[in-house]
Amino acid sequence: MAERTEQRIEDRIPELEELGRVGLLTSKEIRAVIKKTLALEYKIQRRALHKENFISYIQYEINLLELIKKRRARTGYSFKKDEIEYSILQRIHGVFKRATTKWSDDLQLWLSHVAFCKKWLISTLWIMAAKWEMEDRLSSESARQLFLRALRFHPECPKLYQEYFRMELMNAEKQRKEKKEFEQAKMDLVRNEMLFVMENFCLCQKQFPLGAEFLLSLLSIAKLFDFTQDLQKEILENLQAEYANDPLMWDYIARQELEKDSLPTTEHRSKQSKAQEAALKEERCCMVFDEAVASLPTEAMWERYIAFCLERYNRKTNSEELKQKRLERISSVCSRAHELQLLPASLYQQWLQLLLGLDLREKAEEVAAAATRRFSHLVEMWEMRLKLLLQLNTDGVGPCFQEAFRAVKAKVSDKSLLATLPADSVTMKEKYIEWAYMAGGYKKAKKVFTSLHESRPFSLEFFKKMIQIEKEQESCKMSNIREYYERALREFGATDPDIWLDYIREELTQSQGKPENCGSIHWRAMKVLQGEQVETFISKYTLLQTGHL
Repeated sequence: MAERTEQRIEDRIPELEELGRVGLLTSKEIRAVIKKTLALEYKIQRRALHKENFISYIQYEINLLELIKKRRARTGYSFKKDEIEYSILQRIHGVFKRATTKWSDDLQLWLSHVAFCKKWLISTLWIMAAKWEMEDRLSSESARQLFLRALRFHPECPKLYQEYFRMELMNAEKQRKEKKEFEQAKMDLVRNEMLFVMENFCLCQKQFPLGAEFLLSLLSIAKLFDFTQDLQKEILENLQAEYANDPLMWDYIARQELEKDSLPTTEHRSKQSKAQEAALKEERCCMVFDEAVASLPTEAMWERYIAFCLERYNRKTNSEELKQKRLERISSVCSRAHELQLLPASLYQQWLQLLLGLDLREKAEEVAAAATRRFSHLVEMWEMRLKLLLQLNTDGVGPCFQEAFRAVKAKVSDKSLLATLPADSVTMKEKYIEWAYMAGGYKKAKKVFTSLHESRPFSLEFFKKMIQIEKEQESCKMSNIREYYERALREFGATDPDIWLDYIREELTQSQGKPENCGSIHWRAMKVLQGEQVETFISKYTLLQTGHL
């Protein structure tokens, strides 16, 4: 049993090495996978088998598949699926087969196996089988029959259409390379196969709408082959006819203007002429986008338009004229969308940064105020406006803060408060604790203070407000006041002698105070304070003792 288990683990090593090499798993994670699977393998190799062990093994492997899927999406790495996912799928299938053989009367186990196959193996195995027929057995006809059979079982799966489409184009290219003169009849036959794929897609569209994205994926596949100009034209016409109300279609058509070749020239072009050509192409793109937002005035369409403008603005260029033109264009487009109340909330922040780049401070304030009026329920909008006001150092921070809390109420959290600019968030903390006391009383203020007392930077006023709140309570606790003073001394004790004197005064005047603590507080102050601050402290402390302070 041990030998068999060790062999199964060794069989996994190439797959795990591949995961580590491409960066989908770390070395530590790989070691954890080996340790866990070794334990699971031993459990399903015992003489006394338990169904729960098989289910645990299957669930662990499925979780690993999900993790790899998420890592691929995050990193954008889409290769080596045969070496990684296929081996995991085969292993899960094998464990399911052993379990259903052992507990053949367990209906739930069979249904779980079916559910797994439906989720993970709808297209993968069909595509792998067809790929094997095409590349290893060199049988395009067998591959075609496999794809057609797969499409009969799964007519709603776009991946099958895409790979079938790719296979037919690869087959056509192979035949063209094999023969110097490709007979027209055979070329028509290949094109008929392409049309057959398109017809199947159109039938599928009626029952399972896949959207413009699917057609564009076919178009990108067709562009990989140099003999598909007519097919590309047909797909593009279908795209424009069927998806005139899809922003993705307009976005694609507009961006095509960037790919159009400029007029041929034999002379060496200067940087200035290249910049002028780029500007002309971008203007043509914007003309298409202008037509798009006129015929499809939606937030999604404006978002595509602005995303294009931002993308062009972020491209590096040595031409200051082109850069300025891009900046003015995106500012103009955002302004138009804003006036129509079609500017998405997610783009206001970027627009404000552009306005500040143009030194339009007043305009930026107006836009931020309009954004909070339109999206008053969104905490992010208020955060954005408060950040702007802090950055501009205006007097409207306090009123805006109160307005924000009235608008969003409980949705504002400590986390959202701390998202403000670090250097200026002290003002926000003061306003926050003040509002918390007015809105929720002492308990709310204490909760806010507890959540913020380790989040620097602070102001002395922040601690003083909490001390004052504590003193206003009927059941005032001196232990809490001491805590607030100690925290304030930790931050400001080295520079402010008055905070030490206030602390001593509290011990002397409060009913729960301990005058005997004054000596130790005085000693600590003398150690911490430096230079003139020591002299100031001594003189004021003498006045306090004599009752003149």
